[in-house]
Amino acid sequence: MTDLNAFTALGAAQPRLASFGALEIRENPDLALASLGLRRGIGEPMPFGLTLPGPGRWVSGQGVAALWIGLDQWMIEAEGRGEQDFVAEIRQVVPGCSVTEQTDGWAAFEIVSQGGTAPLEALLSKLANIDLAVFGPGRATSTGLEHMRCFVIRRSDTHVALLGARSSAGSLWHALETAAKRLEEKVL
Repeated sequence: MTDLNAFTALGAAQPRLASFGALEIRENPDLALASLGLRRGIGEPMPFGLTLPGPGRWVSGQGVAALWIGLDQWMIEAEGRGEQDFVAEIRQVVPGCSVTEQTDGWAAFEIVSQGGTAPLEALLSKLANIDLAVFGPGRATSTGLEHMRCFVIRRSDTHVALLGARSSAGSLWHALETAAKRLEEKVL
């Protein structure tokens, strides 16, 4: 068999990383993702001890996180486990639920501000229609970013994650990079 080489969603052997003033944008290929859906007659599970969030929310704990994506549906995340069979682990802890592998269908980008909340919120205000007054840590939403649908997760005051279709990874990176460069030029 031919030796196979893994590539990130942006088509490189190593994840892309770029800094724009106080903002750092990093491709995150190590994030494992799985969708979890309740089946009829099944009570709400607690995967890995995690209480699943309601609409517009994101929670983390025990090495995993979850965001609400629809009625009785969540996306479960696990940092650093993108190469593992994360779905098999979830199926063991939430029997009777519908669990589907999502890792290879999504591109994840982590955006961190070293300059407080202002640079991050300035970037978000340029990219997506999000009410920043209520979009604090622990919030998540599905929104449009240019012509693409994506999830935006507020991991902390100074950290946001963006999940978009892997097939749109290059366009998402371009949108992030362009907006961040414009903000950086504005500051200079």
